[in-house]
Amino acid sequence: MQDDFQLSLPLVLRRLRSHPGEGEIVTLTNAGPLRAGYREVVARIDRLARALLALGIEPGDRVATFAWNSQRHFECYFAIPCSGAVLHTVNLRLFPAQIAYVINHAEDRIVFVDDSLAPALGALAPQLPKVEHFVVMGNGPVGELPRTLRYEELLEAAGDGAYDYPEIAERQAAALCYTTGTTGEPKGVLYSHRSIVLHSVGLLMTDAISLRGADRGLLVVPMFHVNAWGWPHAAGLNAMTLLMPGPFLQAEPLAHMIESERASVMACVPTIYADLLRYADEHHPDLRSLRMAVCGGAPMPLALAQAFAERHGVSLLHAWGMTESSPMGAVSNEVADLDEDARWLARAKQGVAVPLVELRITDEDGAELPWDGVASGEIEIRGPWVAACYFKDAAGSAERFRDGWLRTGDVANIDARGSVQITDRSKDVIKSGGEWISSVELENELMAHAAVREAAVIATPDERWGERPLACVVLEDGAFASAGDLLEHLRPRVARFWLPDEFAFLEAIPKTSVGKFDKKLLRARLEQDALAGRVRVTEQS
Repeated sequence: MQDDFQLSLPLVLRRLRSHPGEGEIVTLTNAGPLRAGYREVVARIDRLARALLALGIEPGDRVATFAWNSQRHFECYFAIPCSGAVLHTVNLRLFPAQIAYVINHAEDRIVFVDDSLAPALGALAPQLPKVEHFVVMGNGPVGELPRTLRYEELLEAAGDGAYDYPEIAERQAAALCYTTGTTGEPKGVLYSHRSIVLHSVGLLMTDAISLRGADRGLLVVPMFHVNAWGWPHAAGLNAMTLLMPGPFLQAEPLAHMIESERASVMACVPTIYADLLRYADEHHPDLRSLRMAVCGGAPMPLALAQAFAERHGVSLLHAWGMTESSPMGAVSNEVADLDEDARWLARAKQGVAVPLVELRITDEDGAELPWDGVASGEIEIRGPWVAACYFKDAAGSAERFRDGWLRTGDVANIDARGSVQITDRSKDVIKSGGEWISSVELENELMAHAAVREAAVIATPDERWGERPLACVVLEDGAFASAGDLLEHLRPRVARFWLPDEFAFLEAIPKTSVGKFDKKLLRARLEQDALAGRVRVTEQS
């Protein structure tokens, strides 16, 4: 029995190198799809590892990427940590000041950047004194970006042949990802080699996501966001084909890629699925190759899942997690012994904790609450791929981690089956007259109205009740619904005291860098009396 067998990413790379499958990486470019089999990709990973050594990168050094989903980004995913360094995937949708903050906080020595993003990063370069080189992936212009090297030239100079990767302890840091910074500065989460390997195995489990070697996975979730939900590392284990859309994240190119590449699985957030549904309803692409479409990052509206299933034969799988949990925490797989209506309601929940992960809900004092589907509290999570602290942030760690558990900030109940139903984020829950109102449930019911494209509910101050719900709504193009119409739609669906007193009809709801509704910005606009399209219900009811 080998007690010291190390679960590190070189093990996964060796698996990919020797895998007999015919998987490939397909990257969408302006010139069309670029294809490379894994044998070619692994050879390029070896070259990149040698190039990093030539550039003086040492174990523990942080090396960043500022890039879209692509074959080259996948190569960075393995070459950087397998050589002993730490891969830092920078969220390119953060505000410029936040981008500079995370690169400086991580102390990145090198940044790999897509040529299309090089000019934007060039504007920040004077604020990044510790970055020694910017390695440009592609042949496009770099603008004012200094200290540049070209990716393909580095690989060419590195030469052919297998690379002798160092022995890496499984608890050594492999990757670094920062939270989106909705409250304060972004917080860094380090992932060990061990946690990534175990998370990758978890993704292959039947009672989790059940990724298969025969799958063709459309990876829409960004590779700069929580390791692309772990799919690139899982592909290292089963050599499944990865379909990389690059910057082409609009509904039309995604639908075309599903159809032309016969994607069998995909992963993205609800807002992108909603755009894809609207396109599919109008243009009728063939999406039937999809056996599963994983929906995460934000609560999945039940109406969205039903529409995909009924009109396009696509099954949406609801999953829940967060940056600190790598992210997989719970998955809402099919429950066979329920009738059709109950199955739909079960699928709309966040699901059951995946194997090796433990969940609980606690009250404000930290006392554990029962799993009865009624008691509501904060979700806490622990497991082998759940973080134990934040990177260089003792104060933030003390606030969010206690007794080996991560305090998620999500408010939920858990039923007797162990299925989690998130009702809100702790900072988003509305307390009216001493009673809690779930903004998430209100949003889902509003988006079930045929005229509503998007809905985000926030609290507005009220002298009598303390807080009352305000519904921010975006209508479908050409559709009309008044505040009174939406109120009547809600009446049979929610408790009377949940009914919003006010609606705000917007052209668009602002999104965070990972596609979630930005309620922080909506609340700021409300506080500044700058929230457009506000209508009191009494005016139209």
